Parts: sequence; C-alpha cells; structure tokens
Amino acid sequence: MQTNPVIRRGFAQIDEGQVHFRSAGTAGGTHLPLVMFHASPGSAKMLEPLILALATDRMAIALDTLGNGDSVAPAPVAPDVAYYAGAHARALDALGIGPCDVYGTHTGAALAIEFALTHPDRVRRLVLDGISNYTDAERTDMLAHHAPPIAIDQHGAYLNWIWHFVRDGYVFWPWYKKSAANLRDIGLPSAETLYEKVLEVLKAARTYHLSYRAAIAYPRSERLPLLRQSALCACAGNDMLLPYLETAAAMIPTATTAITPGVGSPEALQATAAIFRQFLAQAS
Repeated sequence: MQTNPVIRRGFAQIDEGQVHFRSAGTAGGTHLPLVMFHASPGSAKMLEPLILALATDRMAIALDTLGNGDSVAPAPVAPDVAYYAGAHARALDALGIGPCDVYGTHTGAALAIEFALTHPDRVRRLVLDGISNYTDAERTDMLAHHAPPIAIDQHGAYLNWIWHFVRDGYVFWPWYKKSAANLRDIGLPSAETLYEKVLEVLKAARTYHLSYRAAIAYPRSERLPLLRQSALCACAGNDMLLPYLETAAAMIPTATTAITPGVGSPEALQATAAIFRQFLAQAS
C-alpha cells in the first residue's frame, strides 16, 4: 500500500488538443486504475483530496472534462454527454489506460454512466456519487437558468459574476433561486477553497457551461436501466442531490446505495473513501 501518494499532473493528446489530468498512486498490482470524473463547475482540482484518499492501493486519475480547467475546449458547438464520454475514452487510450473502475460525481456521474454504457468491457465497477434525476420541469428550468454562457467584457463584470456564481452554489439550490425555501444551510467553505474553485471556472469561462448543460439534459431515466456493471449509488448526507438517490438507484439493476459523510473534513473524507474502497475491492 502506498501510504503517501502525491498528485501528479500531465496532458493527454487527442484530436481536439490536450486533455489535462491529475493522478496519484501506482498502476499495476491487484487493483485496476480508478478513473474519476469531476463535478461542474470546476475541474479535477476539486477532486484532489479524494484522489489522494483513494490512491493508497491503486492509481487514481481524474481528467479535466473538455472545456473545463486546463483541458482543450470541445469541438461541437453543443456537445452531449456521449461526446464527452468518448473524449475521455480517447484520452485514456492515449495514456494507455484500458480496463478500469470508474468514479463520477454530479456532472461527472452522467459522464461515468455513459462511459460505462459505451465501453462495457472496459469498466468493471462504478461509483456514482451524487446522481440527479430531474423532472421535466426541473430540467427545463435548469437549462434556462443554471449554466448561462459568460460574456467576457472589458469592465471585468464576469469576474464578479463567477465569484458569486460559485459562492451562491453553496448557499442556495439551485444557486439562482435566492429564497429561504432554497437555502442549503451548509455554510460556506474556506476562502481558499472558494478561490481555487473560482480560478478553475475562470480558466474555462467561455466553455464551462457546455458540459454542465449536457449533463442537465442527459436522459438518466433512459440510460440508468441499461447499466450492467456493479454500481454504488452514493451521496453525502448534506448533498443537494440526496433526494434523488433512491429513485435513481432503483433504476439500476445492480445498484447498492450508501449515504456518506462527504469530504468536508479530514475525518469525513477518510470515512467516505473507506466506503468507496470497500465497494471497489469486491470481486466482479
């Protein structure tokens, strides 16, 4: 077991350009690599604590979704989740990563589902951490308001907008409904955490919304019943997507569920990572 993994960074070359990734741990041994898909907005930077916690007995690798963080922008004007899953597959091909386990959270959960469906022989086990299953009305409302394109201007108004967009996501759900009924009541993260997330969104201000909108539009109720890999549907107890956990998991023939303590403290992080490791350690 590798007791002190460190984050490594690099790029994979695909037709569109370079895909940035973070990885830790050592490939080989008895465990397959763990491929990790991050939430929106942001990048794989937000997964660093969990990457390190899960890389003690395997390699864990998290790519910045195209148009996020330091990855190249997607080629289509309106890419869908199938496109993003395919781009991830091509990046992993370039890195020589074949069979793997997969973790996806929020937007990344949609990519993980599609990746597993389109590459069934490549994915052994699947962790879906925070999975939504919006109603038609919720989906329509979120597509209209949740991830708008950002206009880059000479006054810097977009800088202020991105800061409040990221911050308000911790205060309200959805972030644009600023009423008492929509309060999350979890408090703000540290200023450093907010800064790091804002910086990742700033890097991709022109394209962050494309993968977000693709994930919102993704037809989970049609795709989830097709999964055949062993799947763990997990969600932190204070996650805004917790109300969807049981109904989404019920659509997957092989799913089990777990409510985790999240990753908000070192103790919670280790407890959550232990739940994921226990699931991933099981035989196929």
